[in-house]
Amino acid sequence: MNVSNQFKETDIGILQELVKSNSLGTWITSKEDELEVNHIPFILDATQGKYGVLRGHVSIANPVWKSLPTAKQSIVVFQGPQAYITPSWYSSKQEHGNVVPTWNYIVVHAHGRPSAIRDEAWMLDHLSALTDYHESTQVQPWKVSDASAKYINKMQKAIVGIEIPIESLVGTWKTSQNKNQSDKAGVIEGLKANDDFESLAMASQVAQHLS
Repeated sequence: MNVSNQFKETDIGILQELVKSNSLGTWITSKEDELEVNHIPFILDATQGKYGVLRGHVSIANPVWKSLPTAKQSIVVFQGPQAYITPSWYSSKQEHGNVVPTWNYIVVHAHGRPSAIRDEAWMLDHLSALTDYHESTQVQPWKVSDASAKYINKMQKAIVGIEIPIESLVGTWKTSQNKNQSDKAGVIEGLKANDDFESLAMASQVAQHLS
């Protein structure tokens, strides 16, 4: 990913938090001369290595796991808030008119060599961790142990674990930080007026650059 220095995010904690809060990753692997793309939820173990380890799972019917022993690298893309930015929101449009549309977005690319896991104990730990993380906001959190061991064992046999030790994390935070204060204020006002989840989330990001 080509990242402009003015939009590059290098704080590992910030990058990891984006991964945790937007855990459905677009996972890109290669097989011979082809690229394969899968969309799967990952959970990040930030305690291992410099950048952490991603863990997820795919259906056993998905052939992607069979090619992993020969895979050299893979990339997982985690997408944060994004929004179209119209130049009509800039005060500079009224001042001189030399403005163009753009797109604000936040994204993290995690690079690493993937491996397939068929160990039952590993899988149970992974499913429990993944479930506990996403159920933590529920009034009555569901746990893996709520289902019978026989049923869980049956479900486990239908999936294959994926583990990716992260070798590098690359982040882009394009959130109007290259604009002047009045243009940023206009972007925030315009995004809030859109009143949708993505726009409001991006407005919050732009607001962090106001002095």
